[in-house]
Amino acid sequence: MSIQTVGIIGAGTMGNGIAQACAVSGVNVVMVDISDAAVAKGLATVSGSLDRLIKKEKITEADKAAALSRIQTSTSYDDLKSAQLVIEAATENYDLKVKIVKQLDAMLAPEAIIASNTSSISITKLAAVTTRADRFIGMHFFNPVPMMALVEIIRGLQTSDATHAAVHDLSTRLGKSPITVKNAPGFVVNRILVPMINEAFFVLAEGVATAKDIDAGMMLGCNQPIGPLALADMIGLDVCLAVMDVYLQEFGDSKYRACPLLKEMVAAGQLGRKTGRGVYTY
Repeated sequence: MSIQTVGIIGAGTMGNGIAQACAVSGVNVVMVDISDAAVAKGLATVSGSLDRLIKKEKITEADKAAALSRIQTSTSYDDLKSAQLVIEAATENYDLKVKIVKQLDAMLAPEAIIASNTSSISITKLAAVTTRADRFIGMHFFNPVPMMALVEIIRGLQTSDATHAAVHDLSTRLGKSPITVKNAPGFVVNRILVPMINEAFFVLAEGVATAKDIDAGMMLGCNQPIGPLALADMIGLDVCLAVMDVYLQEFGDSKYRACPLLKEMVAAGQLGRKTGRGVYTY
């Protein structure tokens, strides 16, 4: 299957980023959200992002106009019927994703593929609520989508080879570098990344080094562009804690226990950049 039109559920940060990546690469997009205001905001974000690329001389005004012409916005799922692939990019909530996936399954063409942009929810479990489990897959994009090269393609237990091949082909057409991952908690990147962040909190709590020196050590010694504690502030300490709790529950392994300092900071409402204070003050 050659995917020419992609439907996207959600016009927020991830949804509009995926829409931009598709449109710039010549793929038609139908971006759906719950209100006209939501889709208009998403489209405005894409337009602003393209303007920044024009200023950097990476695209032209004509390129921007062509990309925007490929994005159709809507508040109706009916407009997704022309899509060969629909990517669900809604809030990271299992019940909400199940509701969306069931709606899509009931109205899309039988051969259409459904993908979820989830970063933590089981693809196998989501696929099981559909009548097309073989045509269900995970496409985990990374923020900011237009700039980040990676897409984790997650195969559920039921995902067919043909579905994987079609989605892998699309990902490369979008200029991404996909990796294929079996369904497992955290997939690959977050499975490694978040426990590393958690360990940085243990090092901080034990007074081994200051936050600034811990981050400097990882940046200078491991060539990371940002230290783990600063990254935690960017992600949100509450999100990091929630992910660690999921790993502990799913794996039943004590190595995934959340650092008490991380728990304390979340309890205090010190969640990072979004609250103005986390490991660092903003």
